[in-house]
Amino acid sequence: MTTPPGKLYVVATPIGNLGDMTFRAVATLKEVGLIAAEDTRHVKMLLQHYGISNKLVSLHQHNEDKASQMLLDKLREGLSIALVSDAGTPLLSDPGMPLVKLVKDAGLDVVPIPGACALITALSAAGLPVSQFTFEGFAPRTSSARKAFFSERALSPVTWVIYESSHRILACLQDMAAVLPLDREIVIARELTKLHETIVKTTLANAVELVGNDENMRKGEFVVIVDGAVLEKTEQEVTPEQLKVLSILLKECPLKTAVALAVEITGGRKKLLYQAALDMQDAE
Repeated sequence: MTTPPGKLYVVATPIGNLGDMTFRAVATLKEVGLIAAEDTRHVKMLLQHYGISNKLVSLHQHNEDKASQMLLDKLREGLSIALVSDAGTPLLSDPGMPLVKLVKDAGLDVVPIPGACALITALSAAGLPVSQFTFEGFAPRTSSARKAFFSERALSPVTWVIYESSHRILACLQDMAAVLPLDREIVIARELTKLHETIVKTTLANAVELVGNDENMRKGEFVVIVDGAVLEKTEQEVTPEQLKVLSILLKECPLKTAVALAVEITGGRKKLLYQAALDMQDAE
């Protein structure tokens, strides 16, 4: 009888507070045949806390291409494997994508075991609009690249999020302040779920001052959330929907009445709709 292939479990682990480990995650790490970890020494502490004794193998950014093929071979042999990062949900600015892609492309099962994620944790307590948002990963390392990066997002109308490290957080905010309006609201979340967890919502100008003056605000791991830009409505064209409504009304009503009704129905600008109506009549 042919041995069925194993499954790859993508397991979220705590981002700080060990109490955030789920029952399902613990059970999965106990049951799999192998755990692929970003840093085996770091993960050992987590496993010891939950009484998990399982074989570990390294899977990090420097070896993941080679290691991924080896792990795929083991899955094909029937061994189930758990993928974990140092903290949080794997693949979000962490290694693992080559392995998951390889396994999916091979037609084998990838099973997510949800749990802690710094991105979602910060957004849930930010107090900024989150019905739409973009996650941009880590900001570029150099000042010029960061400024270009922020410039590209300056007019984005939706909330956007980056990760940042302790030794670059101040420079990151200073570069952001050189590009974005100083009154733009941002949230700085650091050391989430840990003893010194701090979540501050303020303006960009105040954030630069706060981080610059408080050494503690330059320690830990950071999630920075930036409010979307408020774009002025400068509509200069009549939409296809407005033209359709206007066309129907002109068949039944005098021009002024059709324009007035089109304004009321569509919310369009009277001047633009009136000119569109004249153009329609001239074209007949």
